[in-house]
Amino acid sequence: MSAFSDYVEDKIVDVFLRNGSHTGSAPYIALFTSDPTDDTTTALSNEASYTNYVRQAATFTASSNGVTQNTAQIDFPSNGDGVSTTITHVGVFDASTSGNLLFHAALTTSKTLQPGDVLSFAASALQITVA
Repeated sequence: MSAFSDYVEDKIVDVFLRNGSHTGSAPYIALFTSDPTDDTTTALSNEASYTNYVRQAATFTASSNGVTQNTAQIDFPSNGDGVSTTITHVGVFDASTSGNLLFHAALTTSKTLQPGDVLSFAASALQITVA
């Protein structure tokens, strides 16, 4: 996962080239049913919304050559809808609801969640590369 959102791109310019500041926040993993794009508004409209869905808090390792990964398994609640939902992308937000999209990427293989299915990511499965 290495696509920066427009928000992050603007923050990089503000902080590193315009002497601005930024206070970090806890990262939350989000699921998407289609490409969230780099725009937070589009991301919010493409975010999963099946019954029981909520973003999941995550922690990441220290950066090594611009690469970090989740430190623990991340489990999303089960699909509480009576129909399947296909997840195509994953992203990181700076808040548990609303907030700003930070990074996003397509899943290697889309995952169709049947009613009652749980989507999990093992520790180290989500890797963010800043290149």
